[in-house]
Amino acid sequence: MKEYKEKTWQHEITGFDGNTILFGVNIFDYEWIRTEEKIDVADPLYGQKYTFPVYKVFIKEKEHKFAAGEFSNSVFGFYIQK
Repeated sequence: MKEYKEKTWQHEITGFDGNTILFGVNIFDYEWIRTEEKIDVADPLYGQKYTFPVYKVFIKEKEHKFAAGEFSNSVFGFYIQK
């Protein structure tokens, strides 16, 4: 019997407004569609706590979900489920 491991939200990348590669593309070139979901995260560098909204984007007709928010002016943290 295969054991099911639940996915958790994990920090994927910290990037700059307008120039961050996520899912192999510059995520800022796509429309972020806000879901009703929010997650609690911690900045991986400084440990500060945040609550970020979860978004979905469509890249080459495939849906991807991620959470994102600003750590500081124009510096964004991105989290994906792994």
